[in-house]
Amino acid sequence: MTIALFLATALAGFAYVVSPGPAFLAVFSLAAARGRPAAARFLTGHLAGDVLWSALAIAALVGANRLGATLFDALGLVCGLYLIYLGFRALTTRATAEPEPIGAQRPGLTGIAFGLTNPKAYPVATAMFAAIALPYAGALSWIDGPKLLLAAFVGFVPGYALIVFAAGLPLVRRFFARHGVVVTRVVGAIFMLFGGRILWDSGRNLAFRR
Repeated sequence: MTIALFLATALAGFAYVVSPGPAFLAVFSLAAARGRPAAARFLTGHLAGDVLWSALAIAALVGANRLGATLFDALGLVCGLYLIYLGFRALTTRATAEPEPIGAQRPGLTGIAFGLTNPKAYPVATAMFAAIALPYAGALSWIDGPKLLLAAFVGFVPGYALIVFAAGLPLVRRFFARHGVVVTRVVGAIFMLFGGRILWDSGRNLAFRR
């Protein structure tokens, strides 16, 4: 594997983890309310999902068979309900209570759940890696897979660091302290929208195949 391909894959990994999404919003709110250590634990757990979905995307890129679409859609129904559940809890935060962001109690375990139960991460990862590394795809073989995953991991680390650093800035934390309940509810509403969209897409795809 060439240095250019390694760097391109690392860049794809960086872009993948800093792309806004449900986990991005969760860790941002968590860091603002509970500090950088909690955000770091969340992302450490989330790494399991990032590695899994990136491995599948890289496997597709080097020519391995994709997993069945029906499996992803069925998983999407479960994950959509999970996001709606989390969003509902955040949306119903009481104004008189201290806002508790998603993952405040068990940031590591919540990060794992987020990472592994997000089937939309697979097409996003596939698109991200393909957009940057596709010019090299013709020269790839299965033996390059672990090296590409290592390169993606190299991109994950600075991406995580950037997110934790930005979310833990004093200005961000002061903003959350003043508007924490509103921010928590907005994040909850966004989570419910994400979950609803996943349910809609997965249900429609399953119904179409039948």
